[in-house]
Amino acid sequence: MNYRVLIADDHPLARKAVRTLIEGESGFEWIGEARNGQEAVELCGELLPDLVLMDIQMPVMGGLEATKRIKQLYPHIRVVMLTVSDDVADLFTAIRYGAQGYLLKNMDPDDWIAYLHGLLDDDSEISRGMADRLFHSFRSADANVSDVQPGVLSQRECEILSCVASGQSNRQIAETLVITENTVKNHIKNILAKLSLDNRVQLTAYAVRHGLTQIGQKNGRK
Repeated sequence: MNYRVLIADDHPLARKAVRTLIEGESGFEWIGEARNGQEAVELCGELLPDLVLMDIQMPVMGGLEATKRIKQLYPHIRVVMLTVSDDVADLFTAIRYGAQGYLLKNMDPDDWIAYLHGLLDDDSEISRGMADRLFHSFRSADANVSDVQPGVLSQRECEILSCVASGQSNRQIAETLVITENTVKNHIKNILAKLSLDNRVQLTAYAVRHGLTQIGQKNGRK
């Protein structure tokens, strides 16, 4: 089966690069390009793609609003965000609006294709159902966010929460804050207990809701 792909990006070179990548892979068929979110919505109605690769930052209408409208009008169309950064606030909003996932523009092309197949192909190593459950869990997390206020957390705990929300692993957090990985694990355990939360997905949702995703970090503090 060939998946019909629409590319939405305001930069011509970016569109060309994505188109070249898609056209070079079996199973994908490029069917059109949009220069902004409004064009993307209109072309979805005309071309009925299976997949939209959607840039987040675009003029006229941004990718987030376009994703929301596309999923309302054409819920069967899958949307994957294209971004140069892993800004958790934007990505969290995209998932809440119905996007199936996101791709960093600096990712290896082979990883792009493997990820897209993971979202689209039932017989892929990462099945479509598994991908759906993953992102459904992320969308659902907002409904389960604790009402406990951030004031119960220490400054160090807030720093670690910010790192978790940015997608860092325990090892990366330890390197960022110059502490041991075991110390990170203990802090996360304490944060979960204080906020009455169960996992890192809910921690990310909590951090987004309370604006704790870009806290300045000071190395060397315990």
